[in-house]
Amino acid sequence: MSDELGRVRQMWHLLEPLHAVLYYAPEAFEEAAGLGHAVDERWPSYFAWRAAPLGAVGADRVTETFYSFSPGMTGRYVPAGWSVAGPEAVLAARTGAVDRAYRGLFGDRLDGPEFAEAAVLARRAALAADVSGRPLAEANAALTWPDAPHLALWHAATVLREHRGDGHLAALVEAGLDPVESLVSFAAVGAARPEVFASRGWSGAEWAAGRQRLAERGLLEADGTATDAGRALRARVERRTDEQASGPWEVLEPEERERLVELLGPLWVEVLGSGLLPSETTLGIGKV
Repeated sequence: MSDELGRVRQMWHLLEPLHAVLYYAPEAFEEAAGLGHAVDERWPSYFAWRAAPLGAVGADRVTETFYSFSPGMTGRYVPAGWSVAGPEAVLAARTGAVDRAYRGLFGDRLDGPEFAEAAVLARRAALAADVSGRPLAEANAALTWPDAPHLALWHAATVLREHRGDGHLAALVEAGLDPVESLVSFAAVGAARPEVFASRGWSGAEWAAGRQRLAERGLLEADGTATDAGRALRARVERRTDEQASGPWEVLEPEERERLVELLGPLWVEVLGSGLLPSETTLGIGKV
């Protein structure tokens, strides 16, 4: 990996936890409960929070844009969630959830110059993102930017992570990996245990069929680990993802990117140290 692409991936690693607070913070579950969502599991609010920028779309659209979730799982939560609360109400509650969660995590630092500076730099990158053909990034980019620096930082992180995610899905399709094969192949290179990927709702039979298809392509060993060809394919996917995510960062000068890394580092440490986020996820951050 080139130094330039390494920096692109580093920015994702730093920003992803700041975005993901929404899916795990107790304040977010309280906001979801206030809307009327069940909060004994995280999926009703997850699908609502993440899909709301798209509007009151159906399950097929969410399955297509989220990609890794089984149609059966998506169909359980979408469009039923819109009968609980429509997208506009969800978006308002989403902003409230992030505000409360960030205040709980960072306290008085939200009003300091570091947050304001980080928000300015991250927003410049997000505004530079070409979101055409990237549905989740485009939908989030079309929302009104919040005024408060900490909310602007979260919004920038969200646009940039969805921009990267949309590009990642294109890279998976380019590699000939369907949704379940994408997860099987990622587990095969050690991104996370197969049990972690079960959260995406695929049945044991569907997972086994995906393994079989990849084995027939010479991408998996009999024990489910990746062959050399399988590892090379996933490396190409990740490199292609980094390439397609690089555009927004070109608007910042090298010293500005380094300054943003410096500003985000303590926030990253704070979020990870809070225990809010799971130690092992389907994203493979730090493992691939």
